[in-house]
Amino acid sequence: MVFRVLWVALAGMVVAVGVGVAGAPSAVADPPYKNCAAAHADGRYNIPRGDPAYSPKLDRDNDGIACEAH
Repeated sequence: MVFRVLWVALAGMVVAVGVGVAGAPSAVADPPYKNCAAAHADGRYNIPRGDPAYSPKLDRDNDGIACEAH
């Protein structure tokens, strides 16, 4: 009987954790951004080359950092 109760409790925890992970929203918007104003509105500054939000058109001085904070 105790084994059955523990088994049901464990199965319930696994289901709850699985639902929590599957339902987590993505933090990424729709990069690359149209311009730095759009990136800044999303809270993004100093976007490094290699980041999905990086775009060469956003890197004015071609130093590998787009939408630098001034």
